[in-house]
Amino acid sequence: MNLSMKKIVKSFGANDVLKSVDFSLGEGEICALLGENGAGKSTLMNILGGVLQPDSGTIELGGRPVSFAGPAQSLGAGIAFIHQELNLINDLPVYENMFIGRELKKKSGFLDHAAMYKRTKELFERMGLDIDPGAMVSTLDASFKQIVEIARALMMNASIIIMDEPTTSLTDPEIERVFDMLRTLRRQRVGVVFISHKLREVMEICDRYTVLRDGVMVASGAVKDTNTAELARHMVGHEVTSRRRESRGRLGAEVLRLEKLTQEPHFRNVSLSVRAGEVLGVTGLLGDGRSELFRTVFGAQGRYEGQIYLHGNAGTMHSTQQALSLGIGYLPRNRKENGIIKDMDILENGSIVTLPRLTRFGLIDRRRQMAEFGRQKESLRIKMGRETDPISSLSGGNQQKVVLAKWLSANPSLLILDNPTQGVDVGAKEEIYEIIQRLADGGVAVVVLCSEAQEIIRLCDRALVMYHGTVQAEVSGVTMNEHEMMRLATGG
Repeated sequence: MNLSMKKIVKSFGANDVLKSVDFSLGEGEICALLGENGAGKSTLMNILGGVLQPDSGTIELGGRPVSFAGPAQSLGAGIAFIHQELNLINDLPVYENMFIGRELKKKSGFLDHAAMYKRTKELFERMGLDIDPGAMVSTLDASFKQIVEIARALMMNASIIIMDEPTTSLTDPEIERVFDMLRTLRRQRVGVVFISHKLREVMEICDRYTVLRDGVMVASGAVKDTNTAELARHMVGHEVTSRRRESRGRLGAEVLRLEKLTQEPHFRNVSLSVRAGEVLGVTGLLGDGRSELFRTVFGAQGRYEGQIYLHGNAGTMHSTQQALSLGIGYLPRNRKENGIIKDMDILENGSIVTLPRLTRFGLIDRRRQMAEFGRQKESLRIKMGRETDPISSLSGGNQQKVVLAKWLSANPSLLILDNPTQGVDVGAKEEIYEIIQRLADGGVAVVVLCSEAQEIIRLCDRALVMYHGTVQAEVSGVTMNEHEMMRLATGG
C-alpha cells in the first residue's frame, strides 16, 4: 500500500519539531528514514502510528486520505510500529506472544492454544521461518525476537512496518538474519520504514532514503545514487571526517598487562598490554570473548586463571568496587540494560559512580554533585534540559555521554569502552570519537571493544583480533584494514 505524508507540521509549545515535512513509501519498498537524534524522525513516525496528531498536513494510504485518533486506528489501517525496545514477554511461548491482546478462545472461554499454535506455524512456514512456535521467547536470540515482532505485525495484516533501530543490539550474523526477513517482506509487497544510524546497513538493504535535519526534509532519493559520506553530510549539515586517529607517538608507562588470562569457556591464554595515552582496539565476531575478558578485568566476571597487572603491580580482581578504586572505568555494551538506571534522573545517573566521594555523614553534598556534573556536561557537550529530568528524556547519544560522564568524574587511568557508540547518530559518534581522542591525549589508557572495523580503524592506534576466545593477531598501520580484520576474525 502506497503511503504519502505531505506538509506535516508539529510543534510542542515554542519548539517547532516538524516543519512542513513530506515523506512517502511505495508498496514493497524499504525506505530509510535518517537524521540525527532530535531531527524529528520519531515525531513523524508517531504521527503515522497514531500516537501524536499533526498540527497540519495530510496523510494518504493507497491514495485515500486518512487520520488516526490513536494507535489502534493506525494498526487497523495496516501500519505496525516495531520499537527499539521489543514488546515481547520472555516468560511466554512464541505463539502466545503472537496473539497478545487478540487471544483466540474456545466457546468455553478458555484460551485456544492449539489454534494459536497452528496459525503461528502456518505463518512461519509461509515466511520460510525456522522457529518453533512453542519455544519460550527467553530462549531466542535478539534477531529471532526481532523476527517474531515482524511476524506478529504480519499476523495483524500490516502492509506497512515501521522499524526503529532494528539492528542496534544485534551481531553481524543476526543482522543478516533480519535482513533476509526484510527481503521476504519486500517480495510480499510489504513496505518498510527503516530508521537507523548505521549508514552501511542503509546502503545494503534500503531502496530509497529520506533525511530530516532540524525538523526539515533536506534530502531524498534512491540509495543506489548516493553513498555513506553523502548521507552523513545530509544528516549533520557538513562533511564528516573519516580520518584515522593521529597518535602522539610517545606513549606513557604501561597501565594494564594481562598474562595468560583464562576463563573457560569464554577466553583462554590472553596476553596483552596497554600504555598511558594509547587507544587499543579489541575486535572480532559473535562469541569471541572480548566482553567477558574485559568484564573480568573490571572484576565483574568471576574467577579466572592467569595474572592481571595494573601499573606493574600484580593482583587478583574480585569486585567492581576494587576495580574502581584502582582507577578502572568500564562503559558496558548495552546502555539500556547496564549503563543507565531508568528510574533515576540525569544528575543521579551522571554522578552515581562518585557518590561515595560526595557523601558526608550519609548526606549527599548537592552543591559539589551539581558542580562536578556541570563540568562534565560542558566538557562532553551534553544536550539536555534540567538535571532533574529523567535520563529517558535524552537522545541515545546524550544518554551515552551521561554514562561516559559518570566514569570520567572518577578520573580513571584505564577506561574500557564496550561498543561506545551503539545507538547514537553520526554527529554524536564524531563527538564521542573526539572525547576518546582527548582522553588518550590526556594520558588515559583506553580500550575500545567493537565489531565495526571502520570504528576500530578510526579510533585506535592498534587492535587485537579475537577468534573463539583467543587473540589471533595484532594489527596496526597498513594491516589494520577491514579485509585483514575480517580474515582474522573468521579464523584465517
